Amino acid sequence: MEQYCDGMERIVERTADGYNTLYIPEMDEHYHSVKGAYTESRHIFINMGFLHSSAARPRILEIGFGTGLNAILTLIEADKVGKPVVYDSLELYPLDWKLVESMHYSDSFEEKYHETFFEMHNSPWNERIELTDYFSLRKINCNFTDVAGWYGGEVYDIVYFDAFAPEKQPEMWNIALFRQIAGMMESGATLVTYCAKGCIRRALQECGFKVERLPGPPNGKREILRATKV
Repeated sequence: MEQYCDGMERIVERTADGYNTLYIPEMDEHYHSVKGAYTESRHIFINMGFLHSSAARPRILEIGFGTGLNAILTLIEADKVGKPVVYDSLELYPLDWKLVESMHYSDSFEEKYHETFFEMHNSPWNERIELTDYFSLRKINCNFTDVAGWYGGEVYDIVYFDAFAPEKQPEMWNIALFRQIAGMMESGATLVTYCAKGCIRRALQECGFKVERLPGPPNGKREILRATKV
């Protein structure tokens, strides 16, 4: 159990697919689906997001670096398919490496990625680093809702929207922020999220996205959303 600068504890818990996640008692919220942490990340962000994109050199924005699971899975897939990725990830409350290490994500990676995952978490914030020939990372320590404080004019092909649930962090899911994200995206770019609530789907549509309801992860949520900028 660890406590962070937001004053809330993080507890490691096992999910149904054998991977671990973190639980925050004060919020009654998990970092991943309890039905499967790996299964969720792989299905939503890799299969429905990264592999769906036709961009030759995808520029990815992740809302919520968290445990780094989405980032390392993207890095491994980018190496596998030989597609260069420029990856920006926002996080207000970075996790301590000892806590992340205790989740044993690296046990399922090829040995060559063990050091890469360590470097991913221990690299400087707010600086771009080259982790492999196909993956560069910039972790941005910021409050996502203060867009003027972190956005520097980049244009993105894929957005991983992985904030805590709307009922837990409603300020992260408002239409004004979705409209600003839309302004950062190329025409044809996609946003993927685990949240399929009707209010979120309608908000994305109001911001100029064509929104699809897609099947959720195996044994997990029934539906997820993929929004394409028109």
